Amino acid sequence: MKKLIFVSVFASCLLITAHAFAHFGMIIPSDSMVMADDNRTIELNLSFSHPFEIIGMDMEKPKLFEVFENGQPKDLKPAMTASKVMEHTAWKASYAVKRPGVYMFCMEPEPYWEPMEDCFIIHYTKTVVTAFGVDAGWDAEAGLKTEIVPLSKPYALYTGNLFQGIVKLDGKPVPYAEVEVEYYNKYKKATAPTDYMIAQTIKADANGVFSYAAPQSGWWGFAALNTADFQLEKDGVKKNVELGAVIWVEFLDWNEKY
Repeated sequence: MKKLIFVSVFASCLLITAHAFAHFGMIIPSDSMVMADDNRTIELNLSFSHPFEIIGMDMEKPKLFEVFENGQPKDLKPAMTASKVMEHTAWKASYAVKRPGVYMFCMEPEPYWEPMEDCFIIHYTKTVVTAFGVDAGWDAEAGLKTEIVPLSKPYALYTGNLFQGIVKLDGKPVPYAEVEVEYYNKYKKATAPTDYMIAQTIKADANGVFSYAAPQSGWWGFAALNTADFQLEKDGVKKNVELGAVIWVEFLDWNEKY
């Protein structure tokens, strides 16, 4: 009986650890809404990290980094330079906004080997920035292997607003997809009551649609996870690949004046 209890407790600890250390591909821009008086150069930081705990991981130079400017793709990989995020290898780029529009930044990383999960991880990551009053095209698809297509504007959201998205894999909705949600605890001010609440998990409905209301202002990441229909080799052995469709969305507080 004691052995059974020990195994159960050990398994529970592993489960909590797995929830606590969720991986997220990250694209964090310096601004999600560029107004007339704002700096017109967006600084973008790309990393693969644990955003709530502020624990980084080294990331190779992404396989793809591009922006869709009013629906037209532009390769940004040549503009990338190495940097540090959470004290680990990351990447950064500057992008000059020259005209009104909606800008969707997308990244496909090189596969990341995770020995704890005995699989490779590929997080197709994106975020959307709007500029100078344009408010159309925010729900466009990038055509990534897997992606979250927003059903709510992925910017101009008040804290507490409901954000909705549809999870797609190979262009098709994923019924009951599992979506991890995590806060970018940039200034390390937030403390979770328990490890279960570091990365929250929700499920999409039968149409692949999920909903979440952010309780705190700042950047929130949504990662829909699926197993790929292909495998990659590690030391001569074929291993599964976790595909993540990730989108980063900023929520802002209501500014009251009396």
